Amino acid sequence: MLQIYCPYCGEAREEEEFHYGGEAHIVRPVDPELLSDEEWGHYLFHRKNIKGRHQEMWFHAAGCRKFFNVTRNTVTYQIEHVYKIGESAPAESEEAQG
Repeated sequence: MLQIYCPYCGEAREEEEFHYGGEAHIVRPVDPELLSDEEWGHYLFHRKNIKGRHQEMWFHAAGCRKFFNVTRNTVTYQIEHVYKIGESAPAESEEAQG
């Protein structure tokens, strides 16, 4: 089980308190009505689904009820960085420093 640190509550808690929210930093199109069906489908359904370092969004359902972002390695499950919504993802060199 993952231990996830909530940047709002300030402590690591068991994964059961959280819900996975999908890939982080997906930007909604400015004018969705101008998109073709193919472009809209790509926005809705196509995700990176990479093996390795991945930016994810999580929701603290049993705590503060806020969304936040996590950098997690999908191979090792190691959480490398946690940051609030609206903050930029850390640079790779910052993550390596902890």
